[in-house]
Parts: sequence; structure tokens; C-alpha cells
Amino acid sequence: MKESSEVLARKYRPINFDELIGQETIAQTLSLALDSNRLSHAYLFSGLRGSGKTSTARIFAKALICEQGMSHQPCGKCENCILALENRHMDIVEMDAASSRKIDDIRDLIEQTKYKPATARYKIFIIDEVHMLTKEAFNALLKTLEEPPSYVKFILATTDPLKLPATILSRTQHFRFKSIATNKIIDHLSHILNLEGISYEADALEILARSGSGSLRDTLTLLDQAIIYSKNHVDVNTVTDMLGLVDPKFIAELFNAVFAKDYTKLVELTKVLEDYEADMVVDELIAYLKEKMYSVDPKFSTLILDRFFRILSDSKYLFSINADDSFVLSMIFFKMVEALKIKEVDQMIESLTKEIKSAPMPISVSSDTSVDPTQNTEVTLQASNESSIVQEVNRLEESTPEQIPELNQDTQINIQQTPIPEPINRQAKIDEKFQELVARIQDRNIELGECFSKSISFISFENNILTWESCANDECKKVLTHGYAVIKQLVREVYSFETKIKHQACTKAIEPEINLDTQTESNQGTDFQTLQPQMQETQSTSMIEDAEIGGSASCVTNCIPADEASKEIDANEMKDEPMVQKAIEMFEAKKMTIQSKI
Repeated sequence: MKESSEVLARKYRPINFDELIGQETIAQTLSLALDSNRLSHAYLFSGLRGSGKTSTARIFAKALICEQGMSHQPCGKCENCILALENRHMDIVEMDAASSRKIDDIRDLIEQTKYKPATARYKIFIIDEVHMLTKEAFNALLKTLEEPPSYVKFILATTDPLKLPATILSRTQHFRFKSIATNKIIDHLSHILNLEGISYEADALEILARSGSGSLRDTLTLLDQAIIYSKNHVDVNTVTDMLGLVDPKFIAELFNAVFAKDYTKLVELTKVLEDYEADMVVDELIAYLKEKMYSVDPKFSTLILDRFFRILSDSKYLFSINADDSFVLSMIFFKMVEALKIKEVDQMIESLTKEIKSAPMPISVSSDTSVDPTQNTEVTLQASNESSIVQEVNRLEESTPEQIPELNQDTQINIQQTPIPEPINRQAKIDEKFQELVARIQDRNIELGECFSKSISFISFENNILTWESCANDECKKVLTHGYAVIKQLVREVYSFETKIKHQACTKAIEPEINLDTQTESNQGTDFQTLQPQMQETQSTSMIEDAEIGGSASCVTNCIPADEASKEIDANEMKDEPMVQKAIEMFEAKKMTIQSKI
């Protein structure tokens, strides 16, 4: 076993390509280059600190000078390998560009390239943090870097390749070292602790790996510190205390209080969080939710996770404008509780949708009554649709006073309208899932939901193809186009991921416009009668206009008292009503449909 006094980052530094952690692609490429003798004169290694750039450069240099021949597995026993392993080989020159960055330093290096290697096959120059060189130093290096002697190899390493001149980048083979995956770091830490004979908790290693941010060297440094702080037992409590992080058990307690809607408990726990850095607390909350998402916890549904992540994202912005930390943390958990209440509303909407769907679509209003001016006046009306009521109103308007019998105690009126088949309403085709889709869109964005429900009509859903009809105006078109990505996502959530959307052009008839401003009080009788059939024909396609000026769809039960139901209806009187005039003014209506409210 190696000496225990040495820090872990140096003690367990890789000495061959097989020991490189998380850089398998680069190790394989360099190994094949060595085995096939297809070598470049200059290499550039870039990537995060502690990702293995310098270690790879040393392994590559050792493989180039091994006395047994170039191979991705140097013998490690010859004199060249031993000296290279101990960083004492005179033909391997390492230079730190952070401290030797001037043009004079580069000139000294160039001077060394004029001499052949003393004992090895190549003379290798490793320049670390090469981006720190001055502009003049880069210019001095260019010519030598482009056409070095055959026995010279350059290996450049940097954490910031964007600072390098394009002339340098074009003269090197560029290898990009990626951030090391958390699971690979955890496995490596576990391996080291087993070799060191130190007990540990797996969750503690995960916290250390996450804190290292993909840098193996930084993580090993934290592990050294944790071993000392925990007295040779690396556990979650000591690691979180050492790093100043929130214990995952405490975070779990916080979310339990959120789901229990316990405001008192949340206030108490939030006060504890004031001892921690607020940004760090949010990061830990995100990490906790991420873990729950991957573990498919049934309590944390996709909808809940989405809302929680949005809340945490908003809190990041509040921190950026120097908002009070304790206030923002309190708001986070209170908003999470409100987000859970929205879920309950969704369930209520779904339940209500089912009830509406189960009810018969044709609405029939009936009452058996008799008319008696001296006693309680009652009228019997049976109507199968709104158009029949409108026709009856027209008949009454056309009748002369002599044709209408006077009502007395002995007179009983029964108005029986023959049921007329109700026109096919496309809304009746909307299935339960489409109603759920509309509810979700409205929950996500009210404006988008209103435009969608008003403009989109369900056609069919077959073979994973959702077909709908779009009759959006210019304003709604802009809203729907902007929110199409959200709609597409929700369609996949409600139906299936493979669902495709098929649009059909609007088939609704264009209704004739009536300019109310040009109408006079003399427009009675014939004119109104002429327009009425047109209104009936286009009734199924004028739902929006009817709703805007208050059609019969807004009244489900008997909205008119019984003593007023038998009164003759005057169209012009209704048009001149202040409420109607106000509605026409507000909505800029071009057409008015008068219907019975029964």
C-alpha cells in the first residue's frame, strides 16, 4: 500500500490509460494512435479542472518514450518509464504558463527544441494553462508549433480554450475532456475508501460527488477533508455539516409539511434554513426533486414536479435582485402548498366534465301550466330547440290583436311545439380526454386556454391522430401559434407520446353582418321576419355571437317569471333596452339574435 501521508489526489493519480476515470473516448483514441504510430506533432487538451488533462499528458509522454516501444501500455519497468513516473525524465519538459508566460520563457523553450533528446525517442514539451501566455509569446511559439523537429512533441493543456488564438487551435489536435459523471466519481471514491479501510455511507459519497461539480481532483480533496472531519467514518451528517449543506432528511421533512399543508410547521422549519445560504438551499431542493423524479415517487407526479421547479426557478430571479432570503424561502414553500391546491381544482374540473358528459346533450325544458289571470298564471311550453321558440315569437308578432284570443278564467292555453331534430353539434363529439386537454391548457395559461376552447373544435381521435377544426381569428391565431409548443406537450401528456395533431380548415359558414347603426325604428315586421330564418340557419355556427349578447344558452332553467312568459315580445323594444345597447357597444356586435330565455 502506498504511503498514507500523501493526499488522495496524488496518491491515486492514474499511471496508465486504463486508470483514467470518465475519459474513455480520449483514452481509446490516444491508445489507437500509439499502437498504429499515427501521431501528431502537437496536441491540445482542454476541459474542466481536475478532469485528467495533465495526468493524460504524462501517461501519453511515458508511452512515447518507453524503451519497449510505443504502446498504449508502457512497461513501467524500464529506466525511461520509471523516470517519467517520478517526473524526473530530462526529455519530458513541463512548463506552467501561468507563471512562465512571457516571450522570454517561450524563447528559452524554443531554444531547447534545437537539441535532440538525451536518452528517449522524443523530446516532449508539456505546457499547462497555455491560455495564460501573452500575445507576444503565442506569436513566438507559432512557427515552432507548426513545424517542429521530428523528434519534438508538444502537449498543451488549458481550462479555457476560447482564450487561445485561432492560429494555435488550427495547429493542434484538440481533445475535449468532459465533466466526469457523478456515478463514476462515486464508484472511484468507494474504491479508494475500501483500499484505505475507511467506513462510509453511500449517500455521503453522493453528496461529495455532487459538490465536486464533475472534477475528480476537487472531489478527492473534499474526501480527504471528510475523512479527517468524520474521524475515519464518512457519513451524511458529518459531510453536510462540513460542507454547510442541508441534511436530506430535513428536506424530506420540509416536503412532508408541504404535502400536509402544515403552515405552522413550515414557518418553524423555514427559520432553521436562515442559517444556510439561500442559493444553496434552492440547489439542494432541486437536487432532492430530481432524485424523486428519477425514482418515480408517486407522490411527486410530473405535474407537481413541473410546478415546484417553476417556483424554484422564480426564486432564483428574486435572489438575483437582492430580495430578502428568509422571505423568499417562506414564499417558496407557501407557493408549493398553493400548487397542490391547484391539483385539487384539476380533479374537480375532471369530475365535473364527467358529469356533464354523462348528461343527455339535448336540453329539454318543460312545465305543465295553465293560464288564469285571476289566479296563479301558468304556461305550458315544450321546446326541443331554440329555433322553435324563435319561430313561435315571430308567429305571435305577425298575429293581429283580433287573432289572439282574450284570456279569462275559463281559458287554458297549451302551446305544444312539434320537436324539431336538433342540429348536430360538434361539441357533442368531444370526448373526455379532449375536455381534460382544454382544462390543462387553461390551467397552464388562461389566455391560451380561452382561445383554444373558443377556436378549436374536436373532430376525432383515431390511430394516434388527433383531428380538430380551427376557426381562430387573427388575435387568437397569434396566441395559439405562440403557445403551440405548450399545447403539443399537453396533448402528449393527455393522449400519448406518439399522438400526432391534424388540423382542418374552418367549415363554419360566414354569417351575414347587420349594421345596427343604420337600422331605424321602422324596421319591424317584414324586415325582422326576413332576417329570422337566416339566423336560424346559421345558429349552430354563431355560438360566440350568441354568447356575447346573451343567447338562450346562458339560461338553463325558467329564467322568466310565469306571469311574464305569455307577454308578446317586441324585437325593437328588446333592441332598445339599455343592457342590450350596452352589450352591443362593448362587444361591437354586428348581428343580434333574439331568442326566448325559457
